[in-house]
Amino acid sequence: MRLNDALRKAQTLGQDLVEVAPTANPPVCKIVDFGKFRYDISKHSKDKKPASSKLKEIKFRVNIDEHDYLTKVRHAEEFLDRGNKVRVQLQFRGREMAHQELGTHLVEKVRDDLSSMSQVETDPKIAVRNISMTLAPLPANRRKRKFTAPEPGEESEEAAALTEP
Repeated sequence: MRLNDALRKAQTLGQDLVEVAPTANPPVCKIVDFGKFRYDISKHSKDKKPASSKLKEIKFRVNIDEHDYLTKVRHAEEFLDRGNKVRVQLQFRGREMAHQELGTHLVEKVRDDLSSMSQVETDPKIAVRNISMTLAPLPANRRKRKFTAPEPGEESEEAAALTEP
């Protein structure tokens, strides 16, 4: 439609002519109430704002296997990379309470492993049958991931490189 015709049609309907896609060839316009259009846009922008930071929780046990430990640390690293805080919680059950030093060592190991991604916000605290610690993400330019999961294609390429003469 020509611009003059579109303006005339919008005026007869008591609406406004709003340019929706100025970069398109030809530019795309809509006949709509401009006040309502701006209100809808502001609602959309409010909906898209991410939450400032959420608190994610990773639970450990004293006798955790190495592979399980690495998986949980990878998840914590991913949460921190997205800008979320991470609460590390270690639970004791039964006779595990007799060796709380093992739990303390594990929490310190988690803290050291995630030191390139986070800083300690709340130091490890022992509360009855739990040890909990909160980690806050470092600024995005200082984060450095250590435990990224290898891509499925990368493993086969590495294996192929090792087997070739």
